[in-house]
Amino acid sequence: MLPFARVTIVGLGLIGSSVARAVRQAMPTVRITGYDADPEVRAIATRIELADDIADSAGAAVIDADLVMLCVPVGAMGAVAAEFADDLPAEAIVSDVGGSKASVLAALRAVLPEATIVPGHPVAGTEHSGPEAGFATLFRGRWCILTPEEGTAEAPVARLRAFWEALGAQVEIMTPRHHDLVLAVTSHVPHLIAYSIVGTASDLEEVTQSEVIKFSAGGFRDFTRIAASDPVMWRDVFLNNREAVLEILQRLTEDVTMLQRAIRWGDGDQLFDLFTRTRAIRRSIIEQGQDDAKPDFGRSH
Repeated sequence: MLPFARVTIVGLGLIGSSVARAVRQAMPTVRITGYDADPEVRAIATRIELADDIADSAGAAVIDADLVMLCVPVGAMGAVAAEFADDLPAEAIVSDVGGSKASVLAALRAVLPEATIVPGHPVAGTEHSGPEAGFATLFRGRWCILTPEEGTAEAPVARLRAFWEALGAQVEIMTPRHHDLVLAVTSHVPHLIAYSIVGTASDLEEVTQSEVIKFSAGGFRDFTRIAASDPVMWRDVFLNNREAVLEILQRLTEDVTMLQRAIRWGDGDQLFDLFTRTRAIRRSIIEQGQDDAKPDFGRSH
């Protein structure tokens, strides 16, 4: 039995369009309605037949939905939900794909006080954006974290779990606060570091006479891929998960100071011990199927 018969996707960028494609592939009888605030995006979605119907307003999009999936930047969640609040069916489940959860839950609950809300976060993506960037297998073998608020009934959480598992994801349940701390470590701060390093390289480009770009093999090239991610989405993630990000940044600052001291005083043993521990983490990620062990990350040249 399908967990939902009518799914509405609000926001048709990379993640939203991937959800639509994945639903169509995994659950072809499910009726998909799409909506995006950008008329140009709606026109593209209509042209490529991304959904069974592309609505002209958020309210029209949700009017008969079993599941409403919000695929918009986390800073826009509350405003978008307010647009369809009066048209949301009482039995519908509202979820999302945002990268921070405590702030999203608070924003949604403020405008949908009686709705069944089960926030979610598929930990998947690319540096590309837009309705034509999505693909059906984006979530396959990836984690999707659900963060229901305390007191949420088991049934809607089970339906969301079944939905994401049908799209190929593995599902984990966390509290919103725990999610935000974990993702600050594994995603948010790494993105911030990438933006910082690539920005510094850009500032130094005149000094290095473009050699940063010319010789961008290895680590720097990988940072540029992360730093090419959607700027609106990541601006909102940092502003909406500021407490957890600042907490991890403080710890990172202390660790960098330790590394400075080790390099300054020639403490090779401390550096070697750290690099050995971090190498083991990389091996664990590969063993759990979260990345490719092929040389150069499986790139073809």
